[in-house]
Amino acid sequence: MTPSPRLLLAVAAGGAVGALARYGATEAVPDGSGFPWTTFAINVSGSALLAALLLLPLARRSPVWAAALGPGVLGGYTTFSATSEQGRALLASGRTGLALAYLLGTLASCLLATTLVGRVAPALPEEDER
Repeated sequence: MTPSPRLLLAVAAGGAVGALARYGATEAVPDGSGFPWTTFAINVSGSALLAALLLLPLARRSPVWAAALGPGVLGGYTTFSATSEQGRALLASGRTGLALAYLLGTLASCLLATTLVGRVAPALPEEDER
């Protein structure tokens, strides 16, 4: 199935916004040479926000807004590629323990964030019940 031009435009525009937000965060608080805290925070917060997306009535009602906010904004904001590269760089510099802590910590924290948000979501009333 080919996505509609509106959906593609929504994802592209959202992706630009998300990428700019990520760039701004990494410029404001650069990762440095130790644990990449900024990228870690971006990925964990992005995972939580993605899980929370369906809590927004706008995203539940509109496929265009869901596409703009999900794969668009949050897809542009989060960054698996930077996490992979930072993990590789830590390994290459002989910091195996830090690399493993970063890579496994990122995965575990993102899963925990989405799980915690998912536990809140069912407690909210469905739109039809309000």
